[in-house]
Amino acid sequence: MSAVFVFTTYGGPEGQQLIEREAPAPRAGEIAIEVRAAGVNPADWKRREGAFGTRGRLPAAMGLEAAGVVTAVGEGVEDFAIGDEVLGAPARGLGAFAEHTVLDASATVAKPEEISFTDAAAIPVAGTTAYDLTHQVEIEAGQTLLVLGAGGGVGRMALQIAAVHELAAIGVASESKRELIEASGATFVPSGEGVAERMRALAPDGVDVLADLVGGDALRELAPLAKDPSLIVSAADATTAVELGGAGREQSEGVLGKITGVVQYGLVDPHVVETFPLSQAAEAIAMVESGHAHGKIVIIP
Repeated sequence: MSAVFVFTTYGGPEGQQLIEREAPAPRAGEIAIEVRAAGVNPADWKRREGAFGTRGRLPAAMGLEAAGVVTAVGEGVEDFAIGDEVLGAPARGLGAFAEHTVLDASATVAKPEEISFTDAAAIPVAGTTAYDLTHQVEIEAGQTLLVLGAGGGVGRMALQIAAVHELAAIGVASESKRELIEASGATFVPSGEGVAERMRALAPDGVDVLADLVGGDALRELAPLAKDPSLIVSAADATTAVELGGAGREQSEGVLGKITGVVQYGLVDPHVVETFPLSQAAEAIAMVESGHAHGKIVIIP
């Protein structure tokens, strides 16, 4: 048997629990892994709350990104073998917060030796999102990138990518995230009442790309700063972005391999700030849900 963290009801954290299941076996196009680390994301608690629908079978395994060691290979998989170190996304909703899980081989890449399992677990969701947000709209060195909600794991990596491309980056987040954002070389702007005025004072001509990780009213308030509505891209609220003339995040081909290479060469740091054992997965999720994490949270089974 193998432990896995699940939610048994849609709603608050009271339905979360650690249960036992048979270690899942890979189907065609899949690989089984022993999980060494799993990244925690806002999508984990949003999915539990039913933000993406409530028709999924319960209990539902939690966790959307993992790094580990291959223990079995499904039919048709030629790029991976038992013993390989990999990172990727769980297949079939089997979850990453587990001792063992199964990955979709097409959504998996080899883990470079230079990247720890802990850092690798922050790449499949947070890393790919940051990469797509900073590449979906063409932007050149010297132009301005505004990241709304820059204080989390995705936001920080987006600001680091901006630095690699020599962009003038601005990060909007709560005051508690100032040091984190400024450490990336970006200009910090505190969120909250008056943020639009503060942004206009800083960038009177507007911004070349608005990368959104918050959505809703916060996005609506800052949307007019985009020089053109088509320069708005959101990983948090595609509906609102489209209403404003922008777009939701579009996943580019081979993005996991691309961002893994960027991390491998030390150009971007996933910035894991705390790890939790699988037995404390609820605490890890709560920290991300609180919005107070100053970087990436990872669960270590």
